[in-house]
Amino acid sequence: MHIGRLCEELGISPSTLKKWRKQAESRHDQAPVTVQPPGETLAQENRRLKRALAEKVLEVDFLQGALQQVEARRRQNIESGARASTPKSGE
Repeated sequence: MHIGRLCEELGISPSTLKKWRKQAESRHDQAPVTVQPPGETLAQENRRLKRALAEKVLEVDFLQGALQQVEARRRQNIESGARASTPKSGE
């Protein structure tokens, strides 16, 4: 998909999308550092890390659902002959 059309559909500027992409790539390149707090046992650390993983899984599920909604809206608009778009942020 063309970046300009995607930005228009999402209601954001291309520079914002590029900035977000650059931030995401820099985070991806850096391995997260997990330091075991003093006095934390391995079992406690395991529970803490499982909770953190569960939160990330929920985030991914939320984002996948949002993308599916955008796709469904896009398909619905294309089928009806309307211009594909989504509401702008804050609407």
